[in-house]
Amino acid sequence: MAEVTQFATLAELIERWPDFPAGAEDHANVLLADASQFIVDTVPSALTASASTLRRIVCAVVKRAMASGDMAGNESVQYGTGPFQMTAKPTNPHGDFYLTKQERRALGEGRQTAFGVQIASFCAVVHRPWCNLNFGALDCSCGADIAGVPIYE
Repeated sequence: MAEVTQFATLAELIERWPDFPAGAEDHANVLLADASQFIVDTVPSALTASASTLRRIVCAVVKRAMASGDMAGNESVQYGTGPFQMTAKPTNPHGDFYLTKQERRALGEGRQTAFGVQIASFCAVVHRPWCNLNFGALDCSCGADIAGVPIYE
């Protein structure tokens, strides 16, 4: 697949993420480029989406990938008091890229289109000269519609 340009800039990511981690600018730039390519590889119809949709989704993907060690990136957190226990289950422990169902829909994946399939060949059936169809009727009287050739004389 062809290389794509980055769909969002670092400044746009920081605008959408007020708690952006300090000192992670270089890492975020790499992830923005990778996420842009990931989106095109995963959902090829994304190239027809609007620039603002692509920008929003790339920023969300990068934020999820970078928030893997953050408290906001946890699926569940448990605290205890007795022997001082704390358990956290991260949502995305490896910082993988993924798209939500809503994001896939916004990128154009899964849109239904109508189509038709020809299931029989269109061969010309020759009816007898005295067939009802030759006189404007809606049904065949020589049997050519049934067998492909006239069967009733």
